[in-house]
Amino acid sequence: MAHATSLVNVMHQHRLAEPTAYENLLGDAIERAFAAGIHDLDGIMRMLNDTGPASPDGGPWTAARLEAELARLGA
Repeated sequence: MAHATSLVNVMHQHRLAEPTAYENLLGDAIERAFAAGIHDLDGIMRMLNDTGPASPDGGPWTAARLEAELARLGA
């Protein structure tokens, strides 16, 4: 078996800090949605509104708000 002689740092596969409590809660909620067979943005948004966590500004999750938050966290 060949061994890698150098490591490759793939974009978005590392973090500068540990996830925040909010990021963990949001990630866990999205994983629960996937486990429940929910794979579309509107379904995930509805589940977040039903079970949390709340959106960053405390308002209801909308598709646009969820897209923006996922983009922000993935940046």
